[in-house]
Amino acid sequence: MAKTFVGSRVRQLRSERGFSQAALAQMLEISPSYLNQIEHDARPLTVAVLLRITEVFGVDATFFASQDDTRLVAELREVTMDRDLDLDVDMAEVAEVVSAHPAIARAMVNLHRRYRITTARLAEATEDRFSDGSGTGAITMPHEEVRDFFYQRQNYLHELDTAAEDLTVRMRMHRAELARELSDRLTMVHGVHIIRRADLGDTMLHRYDPTTRTLEISNQLSSGQQVFKMATELAYLEFGELIDAQVQEGKFTSDSARRLARLGLAGYFAAATVLPYRQFHEVSEKFRYDIERLSAFYQVSYETICHRLSTLQRPSMRGVPFSFVRVDRAGNMSKRQSATGFHFSSSGGTCPLWNVYETFANPGKILVQIAQMPDGRNYMWVARTIERRASRYG
Repeated sequence: MAKTFVGSRVRQLRSERGFSQAALAQMLEISPSYLNQIEHDARPLTVAVLLRITEVFGVDATFFASQDDTRLVAELREVTMDRDLDLDVDMAEVAEVVSAHPAIARAMVNLHRRYRITTARLAEATEDRFSDGSGTGAITMPHEEVRDFFYQRQNYLHELDTAAEDLTVRMRMHRAELARELSDRLTMVHGVHIIRRADLGDTMLHRYDPTTRTLEISNQLSSGQQVFKMATELAYLEFGELIDAQVQEGKFTSDSARRLARLGLAGYFAAATVLPYRQFHEVSEKFRYDIERLSAFYQVSYETICHRLSTLQRPSMRGVPFSFVRVDRAGNMSKRQSATGFHFSSSGGTCPLWNVYETFANPGKILVQIAQMPDGRNYMWVARTIERRASRYG
């Protein structure tokens, strides 16, 4: 094992659990002075101590891998490249700051994000005041805030995930189909009347009226999509307080970002209900992460499986870390989530050599590519097209 200096991460774990140095040293069966040296990067982490730490804290050994810093390094690098700051900082200096002072590095990234949000809002307000009000400066900011919220948590939300898993276990005790269990729970526990309709229109696929407690679901949706919509409404009704607490924790800067975050958290809960963590992790390992096989087994879309795979980061039961991107032929990313250290830049375009673009000439075919990204690491990309067909023509 190469020398590994992880003082900041050990301090982070100890602080989160409220342990003193002396108490943690006793649990690890090492001296307080040795622990102090580890925390200040004067001594490297040995295999024996690493194993004891994983047992005490219940974290995976990969928590201490250097790649965990990759995203933060990329984000801080992006900050230093902002032309408004006029900085000349090389990559080694950025990596050194992140390694030695991750909390300060994260604060710098957050401050820069808020600076960009404020600048965009000021530009929009000025445009609205002195022109026809067609400014678009801040349109993407709420999405970036919510994206960063999930990124900072490695796309895994423990409280929400375990709550959804526990709910699924309780519902499936009757051994009925999940669709029926969700429908029964919405109806009997929350008094929701579910109506399946064919006349909601082409753009509206479901609608919930809190006044009449009526959930209308379009017949255009597949059975799997209907289950997902019911699970999403159940998230709001049964775990609304937990979702609101998560939104509060995110410290979002606008109502738009808070609404988008609530929607994202409810969607996360729905995915964790339909594909409960322990079972999905076990089946994914058994199927060797074959996405199409998982899609057929669970009878949900290819995209839904990709989305759930990108969340398998429970500390005591991590899956293969996936990044998930949905992109159109023009290169516009409409969805991007990552459980890895990979960082999606908030500016600039995508590489035309990326295999994503080749898939449009080969619809339905799975293409695989090993590509080195700007962070210097090699990633394996698995790409294929998906289609959403209209239910009628004209």
